Amino acid sequence: MKFENKRQSAEAHEAISTQIRRDIVSMLLEAGSGHSGGPLGTTDIYSVLYFGGFMKYDPSNPDWAERDRFVLSAGHMAPVLYAALANAGMFPREELMTLRKYGTRLQGHPGRDMGLPGIETSSGSLGQGISIAVGMAMSDRLLDKNKRRVYSLTGDGELQEGSVWEAAMSASNFGLDNFCWIIDNNDCQIDGRLRDVMNVYPIDEKCRSFGFDTIVVDGHDFNQLYAAFDRFTENWQKGTGVPTAIVAETKMGKGVSFMEDQYEWHGKPPNAEEAKIALSELD
Repeated sequence: MKFENKRQSAEAHEAISTQIRRDIVSMLLEAGSGHSGGPLGTTDIYSVLYFGGFMKYDPSNPDWAERDRFVLSAGHMAPVLYAALANAGMFPREELMTLRKYGTRLQGHPGRDMGLPGIETSSGSLGQGISIAVGMAMSDRLLDKNKRRVYSLTGDGELQEGSVWEAAMSASNFGLDNFCWIIDNNDCQIDGRLRDVMNVYPIDEKCRSFGFDTIVVDGHDFNQLYAAFDRFTENWQKGTGVPTAIVAETKMGKGVSFMEDQYEWHGKPPNAEEAKIALSELD
């Protein structure tokens, strides 16, 4: 079924998130490769962003000039973006099963050249997507002077890239209140915990010091996510000149017991038995 893009109850978002998580597991099983943990952990964010009335988009006209834009800077999390777009009606859900296959539009990282509706830029080289997103927001605000908004999601491990903070500094310097930076804070990266690889904490204080209106939320609490995106919308409508950062505290692998908070699932797909268990739990 196609889900509506309007303000909805927590129960409705649970249903949307469950469908997206089921799609992610099924896609990864079919592909035999890809990332499980991050996509499952950020699903609730996409549920609210794409189906809560925040993102402006038109599935019948993906290149609509007045659409908002979303950039997945952490491009390896592509399965959740693809599943959200398909459930939003951007392309047939059946195409999700072509993930990572030869000739597919659903590559392991989003590719603008693949012509997939809803993909605004190629991404995957960590630290670069947010820079592109800030450039989009600068163009919208300073050159075109339009009413579009730009959202970008980075991983918390991605904050170890210096270019992320150059982008953040630019967003604040140029008063981009049309820019919303979403940080997936699951405290997991491919090699372990953030503090054990390179400590980026305290994330919220860093964002505030770079001039962002910073909101820390439980990334699985729909009410808190609504409040955070509402605050971004208010900042933008008032023309505060202050960009917004939403630090979403999530669990890698959310919804699947044996994946939750296990960094080993960063870049690992489920096998047939694991997928069967995961889907039964999601039911």
